[in-house]
Amino acid sequence: QVQLVESGGGLVQAGDSLRLSCAASGRTLTSMGWFRQAPGKEREFVAAIDHGGGRILYAESVKGRFTIYRDNAKNTVDLQMNSLKPEDTAVYYCAGRSWGATMYPNDYPTWGQGTRVTVSS
Repeated sequence: QVQLVESGGGLVQAGDSLRLSCAASGRTLTSMGWFRQAPGKEREFVAAIDHGGGRILYAESVKGRFTIYRDNAKNTVDLQMNSLKPEDTAVYYCAGRSWGATMYPNDYPTWGQGTRVTVSS
């Protein structure tokens, strides 16, 4: 049984940076992703990375601002978020799957509990 625990959320101002971290316990998952859900909206893809880092995906809305990192030795995946905007406000979830990285939430069977990010204008 794999468990994912996110950390690093908080309240920041527009233009600030924040780094989220996801720690996985149990077996290593092939691909890890970050998703987010804003109030009243559906969960949406943010970024994903496969085990070797050879396949990295980003949502268009975060390209150039967010970077996903993976440390297989520590079994962690981080999301560095720069130039944050109010529209980045959401609960951010870490997710994992035993196959290649994709952009679709339904492809990921394992989820963390989420960490809240609030960006004020």
